[in-house]
Amino acid sequence: QVQLVESGGGSVQAGGSLRLSCVASGYTSRSACMGWFRQAPGKERERVAAIYTYNGDTYYADSVKGRFTISQGLADATLYLQMNFLKPEDTAMYFCATHSRVGHVPVRDRLAVCASSEYASWGPGTQVTVSS
Repeated sequence: QVQLVESGGGSVQAGGSLRLSCVASGYTSRSACMGWFRQAPGKERERVAAIYTYNGDTYYADSVKGRFTISQGLADATLYLQMNFLKPEDTAMYFCATHSRVGHVPVRDRLAVCASSEYASWGPGTQVTVSS
């Protein structure tokens, strides 16, 4: 059972930056994708960014393109989300997750897989609050 623990959340003013980290442990098979999600009070969970773990291909929600960067550590057991130019609407609980699909994915299917909702393991989340 994969265990995920996020850190790095906090309170910042609009225009500021935060870097979230997610440490994964307990892997038995390598997930094809890892992702960052967020959920604000009263809103549905939103996928923010995802990464294809075998070569680092990245995918972003339109709302964060150009501001957020997802990356993985050299040992691939750590996932990061660099968040720049933060806005009040970025305020949410942020979660990292691993996809249920393991092993390599054909190029033509990677976006669909990483953008799907089939993420099986989740961390407890870290709160990000952006004030105007």
